[in-house]
Amino acid sequence: MPVYEFEGIRPAVHPDAYVHPDATLIGDVIIHAGAYIAPQASLRGDYGRLIVEAGANVQDCCIMHGYAEVDTVVGSGSSVGHGAVLHGCRIGAGSLVGMHAVVMDGAQIGPESIIAAMSFVRAGFNGEARQLLKGIPAKFARAVSEEELRWNELNSLEYQELAQRYKRGLVPCEPLVQVTAARAYLQGITAVMPLHITKAAGAL
Repeated sequence: MPVYEFEGIRPAVHPDAYVHPDATLIGDVIIHAGAYIAPQASLRGDYGRLIVEAGANVQDCCIMHGYAEVDTVVGSGSSVGHGAVLHGCRIGAGSLVGMHAVVMDGAQIGPESIIAAMSFVRAGFNGEARQLLKGIPAKFARAVSEEELRWNELNSLEYQELAQRYKRGLVPCEPLVQVTAARAYLQGITAVMPLHITKAAGAL
């Protein structure tokens, strides 16, 4: 994988974490146990420290960056959706950052919160626990429901399991020239979630 030491500081990845070979880690990056870093994620720790805590996931094409002597943190069990940007901020444990959301410098997202897809959290925002934040700029919309909280917990568990599945089952290969008749579907734990929960989460 593209991992680079920068000015004597080398990324640290726990053996129980998974970092995809196409993700990039530079400098002061710390990945804790059970975390999952997806393809094309860029964690560029050439100024501030970037920390992905235990069981958190940073999905495809996300960017993490910050300023000198500032930690950018993804809290334990949190999910950072595809294409999101985190810059010098802190995401509380058990939270969800929606796809293509942006969280700016000094922002503090409370634990078990949800940032809706495409939202922009301004610099210096100070959130509380279990807030649904949405809009440009993002504002408090309502409290996160028990149903949404349970969905987010399942999503986090899905990615924790996916980290181990990737370790066991990801193999470089050549593509097939045609689809086989008995092609199976890949399964995950969210396959058993009620449809109304998955639809509600997608609407955030």
